[in-house]
Amino acid sequence: MIKVLPILLAIGYAVVLYHFSAWRTRRELDEKSTELADPGLKRLTDRMAASLDLSRIRVHIYEIDPVNGLAAPDGRIFITRGFYRKYRDGEVSAEEMASVIAHELGHVALGHARRRMIDFSGQNALRTALAMLLSRFLPGLGVWIANALTSLLAARLSRSDEYEADAYATALLMKSGIGSEPQKTLFRKLETLTGHRGAMPAWLLSHPKTADRIAAIEANEARWLPA
Repeated sequence: MIKVLPILLAIGYAVVLYHFSAWRTRRELDEKSTELADPGLKRLTDRMAASLDLSRIRVHIYEIDPVNGLAAPDGRIFITRGFYRKYRDGEVSAEEMASVIAHELGHVALGHARRRMIDFSGQNALRTALAMLLSRFLPGLGVWIANALTSLLAARLSRSDEYEADAYATALLMKSGIGSEPQKTLFRKLETLTGHRGAMPAWLLSHPKTADRIAAIEANEARWLPA
């Protein structure tokens, strides 16, 4: 019983953390967001909605400054105030913003948003269990090794989700007549818009390298577009 106790504790911790994280995320988004009402963007989201046989696509503004888009576990799509400000200032086009919305729709449609919450809880539980186990054999190093291993796992899972959401967005943008070019031009701008220059190696990043994402989009275009 003593040997399995750390595993049982980790599982219990994961369940509690999942429910707490979901509640905290929902509360944060409810308190700091409003539905977006922008005629220029609505014109494009209506085209995407028609391609998906939906009456409309709701987008919310999340009142924080960092440039980002996100999909909540409950299926809502958010654009941060900082990102929307870039659009209003002319640094990002309406079509490029539409590509962000399409990408976040991909996360929802493919189940990434909910799975990420579960993964986050599971990875924290795994980190706890590994740290307890490894610390028995490697005092002082067990916690560091556990953190490194779970961080690498999280980054790999996240990069896979990003490629899948990119592909979904490309297909939706093409079907809607918007095209995938705005998706690629936005990726080329993101490092400047967010203030990051990609100094970390790609295998440690939660998002793939920009060049790799664009290459994947172009490979999909080559397969999907008529010769």
